[in-house]
Amino acid sequence: MSLEQNKDLARRAIALWSTGEMDSASEIFTPDYINHQPHSTDDAHAIHGLEKWKDFIIDFRRAFPDLHDTIEDQVAEGDRVVTRFTSAGTHKGKGMNLPPSNKKIRWSGIAIDRIATGKIAESWVVWDKFGMLEQLGAASRCT
Repeated sequence: MSLEQNKDLARRAIALWSTGEMDSASEIFTPDYINHQPHSTDDAHAIHGLEKWKDFIIDFRRAFPDLHDTIEDQVAEGDRVVTRFTSAGTHKGKGMNLPPSNKKIRWSGIAIDRIATGKIAESWVVWDKFGMLEQLGAASRCT
C-alpha cells in the first residue's frame, strides 16, 4: 500500500470513534488486532482481538454518545502512520468507572498504527487521560 493509502486507513480507524458504526471495522483492522493504550482507570493491559476492540469503542461511545474526533496532523513512513487528534464529547453515560456528569469535555492524543497486509495490525495510543479526568472532576483518582 502507498503512504496515502495507509494514512486513509488510519483516518477510517479514527472515524469509527465519531460514527460508532462498526460494520467497516473488519476492512480496517486485522482479526488479531492489538491496541496498546490506557483503557480504563484500573487496567493498563493491551486489548487483543478485533471483537474486543469493537466492544471497547462501543462502550466508550455509550459514555460519550456525541464523541467526535478531529485529525490535526498525520505523518506516514514505511508501515507506520502517526495521527495527532483532538476528541470532544459530552459525558452522558457511565464510563471510565465514573457516573455520567453531563459535562462537555475535550482531550488530545496521538496514535501510531502499524499496517500489515493492507490493514491496521497494531496501534499504540497516548491521550490526555488526566486532563479528561480533571474536566470530569475526577482527577484525584489519578493521584
